Amino acid sequence: MSWDDLRLFLDVARLGGLSAARATTGLSAATLGRRVTALERQIGETLFVRAQTGFTLTSAGEALLKRAEDVEAAMRAVTHWRDGAIGARVVRVSAGGWTTDFLARHIEELWTPDDGFRVEFVTAYDKVDIGRRAADIGIRSSAPVEPNLAGRKMTSVAYALYCAPRLVAGVRNGLFVGVTGPAASTASARWLEAHHGDRIVVSGNDAHSVRELVAAGTGLTVLPCFIGDADPRLARIRGPIADLAAHQWLVLHHEERHSPPVRALADRIVRLMQAHAKLFAGDIS
Repeated sequence: MSWDDLRLFLDVARLGGLSAARATTGLSAATLGRRVTALERQIGETLFVRAQTGFTLTSAGEALLKRAEDVEAAMRAVTHWRDGAIGARVVRVSAGGWTTDFLARHIEELWTPDDGFRVEFVTAYDKVDIGRRAADIGIRSSAPVEPNLAGRKMTSVAYALYCAPRLVAGVRNGLFVGVTGPAASTASARWLEAHHGDRIVVSGNDAHSVRELVAAGTGLTVLPCFIGDADPRLARIRGPIADLAAHQWLVLHHEERHSPPVRALADRIVRLMQAHAKLFAGDIS
């Protein structure tokens, strides 16, 4: 049984007759009639009840219709894959919450519908196992040490203390907003706890809620400069914290780095980061 025969059957079944199916198939009614009859002989079942008003499906025709629609869906998926349609490849990018936030705000510089692949962001504060393909691209604050990974040094990253510019609530009293949950393991959260832990009065386990608390005047906190300096609701207290100076590293699997979709997205991430190098470094001159 050929796909061409099934496709003709679908047209006749959906349109209810030979005459209507002529427009979609480009075949004459006589040719369609012969093809349908040949298909019935091949299957050994009558597929249509023929009448002057049109064709209606028999029980065997209804059963074949369901199966033919499954074949149609499969053929469409194969065609999309062959043509490089969106969805043929998913490239997973692992990064911390703030870096993911930055990438999401610049998605138009990283991906277009014409790329032929999809992007999935994996927000994580611990290292995602790229070696086991839990992600295709990782953005880390240190060079990879695993033997099957390749790293590329990108921009320096600075951190500083930020608060709402008006002296209200916790800001006036020198209080701090802390971090709990998975994000508490980051270097900036540990620094804040070590230096100002006794003055942390409100905490959040989500980076964005911490920023909103600070913007509302609840207190001060540590933020990466590429987040704090870009938010007009926040003011930097003083220069970057030397203890927290770091670099962003792009990390790839040795094998996957040669995949065209992975390579394309990785190169765009590097260009985007380098274009905003001053922002990441906390350089507001």
